[in-house]
Formats: sequence, structure tokens, C-alpha cells
Amino acid sequence: MKKLLVAILLITICLTGKAQKEINWMSWEQAVEASKEEKRKFVVDVYTEWCGWCKKMDATTFKDPQIVKYVNENYYAIKFDAEQKEDIALNGKVYKFNKTGKRGYHQLAAEITRGRLSYPTVVFLDEELGLIQSIPGYRDVMSFTMIMKYFAEDFHTSVPWKNYSRNYQVLTGGGH
Repeated sequence: MKKLLVAILLITICLTGKAQKEINWMSWEQAVEASKEEKRKFVVDVYTEWCGWCKKMDATTFKDPQIVKYVNENYYAIKFDAEQKEDIALNGKVYKFNKTGKRGYHQLAAEITRGRLSYPTVVFLDEELGLIQSIPGYRDVMSFTMIMKYFAEDFHTSVPWKNYSRNYQVLTGGGH
């Protein structure tokens, strides 16, 4: 049964990936399962339902055809509501929702943003779900393109961001 579920998931990813009309957003569980078959880094869109800038990023940056194609080919993309109520089991730990004030937050959102709960935040994780970097705030197409390539192509391991961003056109063969 588990193998059938993984096969269906991978077929779905492949079929929707070919269309390249939108990012193949997954749950944490789906992304972890898919990574057992093929290792990739993870990109996590940490959002809330009430966040206007999150909606703008969904409507613009995350709809850009080249970003869609690149993310689908290089990452497992996770859409994560930082205020979701359901528990998430990850790496042997169960993360829960914490009610505070009128709303609250999910413990996993707090962990991967290092307690900086700001929305939207895009979080990059390595192939083993280790935190590479969390980046708060709205990102337009050009800045997100630079950022996603910086991590996917492992520039972050050898080139300081300041140098990378200054020389982006040269390092990556140009623009978007």
C-alpha cells in the first residue's frame, strides 16, 4: 500500500511538473515521502491565511513560469500555514499548534524561522531537512530567482551573498 501511494505521488508530481503552470506545492508528509525516492532541497512557503503580502507573492512571484519550472525541477516545495492546527511529525518529533492571544502559531513554523514569525517567510532546507536559511518578507520575481538559485546551486556554500548578488548576471549566465 505504501509503495502504491509513493508511486501515485511521484506520477502526480511528474504529470503536474510537465505542465509547469504552477508550483507543485506539497504537504510536509508528501515532500518527505518524495525525498525518499529522489534527494532534493526543500523550499517552504511559510504563510498565513490573513497575510496580504503572502497572497501577493502567490499571485505574482510563485506564478512566474520560470520560477515555477525551476522550483519544480530543483526543490520539493512545501506550502505551510504557520497557524495550522494539525500536528506534524518530522524527524522523530511531533510539532503542535500553540494558541497565544487571538491566534497562535505552529511550533514547526517557529523552529524553521528561528522564532522570527513574519509572513511571508521562505525557508530553504537541505536534502536532510536541515535549515539552510529563512528569508522573511515579500520577494519579487527577480529577487526570488536570485535567492532560489543561490541555494539550489550551492553557491551559499562558497560565495558570500554580497558577492553573489553583485555578480549574479556573471555567475548564473544572466538574469531570469
